[in-house]
Amino acid sequence: MTTDTNGTGAPSRRSFLGYAAMLGAGSQALWHSGSLHAAVIAAKDAAPGAEAWPAMTYRTLGRTGFNASRLVFGCGAALSRKPNDALLESAFAAGVNVFDVGARRFYRDAERNMAGFLSRHRDDVFVISKAQTYLEVGPNEEITVDQARQAARVWATILDESLADLGTDHIDAYYQMAAHNPYEVASEEIYRAFQDAKAAGKVSWYGVSTHENAARVLEAGTDTGWYDLAMIAITPAGWYDWKNKQILEGTPDMKSLRPLLDRARAAGIGLVGMKVGRLLAGSGWLGGGDTSTFDGHYDEKLLRAHLSDFQRSYAYVLEHGMDVVNADMQNYGTLKENFVAAATAHEYSG
Repeated sequence: MTTDTNGTGAPSRRSFLGYAAMLGAGSQALWHSGSLHAAVIAAKDAAPGAEAWPAMTYRTLGRTGFNASRLVFGCGAALSRKPNDALLESAFAAGVNVFDVGARRFYRDAERNMAGFLSRHRDDVFVISKAQTYLEVGPNEEITVDQARQAARVWATILDESLADLGTDHIDAYYQMAAHNPYEVASEEIYRAFQDAKAAGKVSWYGVSTHENAARVLEAGTDTGWYDLAMIAITPAGWYDWKNKQILEGTPDMKSLRPLLDRARAAGIGLVGMKVGRLLAGSGWLGGGDTSTFDGHYDEKLLRAHLSDFQRSYAYVLEHGMDVVNADMQNYGTLKENFVAAATAHEYSG
């Protein structure tokens, strides 16, 4: 490796400033995260010629009052099989302060694999987990009181499992996961289970996540006045249909959905987008996604931006109704790509 010198063998002022920036960035990351890996990554990003990370931007997350990074680290897939503290620490050191995980019945060992990171940063991050109720009913089928009570018991039991796996006695928010039935979302029995858990100091905020029948689920959650957070599968073209891995047939686009989103926010609900760019990736390892799918929804400013197609989709939803966006990130490159999109989304607003 060559060294930039001033002719005397000593580093030139330019290279010295570069090295100083690298050391400064690395030491700051080590100070904030306690992770040597995060410090090395930060130092590499501060190296001369490296593209710097932008400063993260933040948004108050509904009535929680939490000043949330606009990128939420989706930990389910990243941690389901093994810990990945280095990646979590890199995100934290860069400014990500919301981490979303899920119960073992769906996400395997993700919560256990998050416990070490959480023990180091519990006072500095907002942690969300979630569980299904496993109530087998159709999307618009009314439920009985007995069914609701059973759903509440299951949800409360899994919440206790989550706390044990995370190694904590309290979590910031817990979702009713994969909700698709508005009657279940409006169930007083399940809400009472949340209230009991909150009174016991186990959880602070109540949430719902949905990627099926999302419009009715969000409407039902808004009408109850109970929900503090809603994570919804949404794209620039409208609702994402998780079952068919397509844009939901007949969906209004995101601009047309804005009145519903604004009504939810007015009710105190912090809105979290998910599956935003999933369609662009195609079918898993087979690929086949059409990266131009959403281009017709973008204005010229966003189309001309130096962003990837995935980044454009994140930036768009953040500027058209979402407070934050949840992204599944399993490697450093994806983390940085999503981070840049969330941090700079405001620059591409119409």
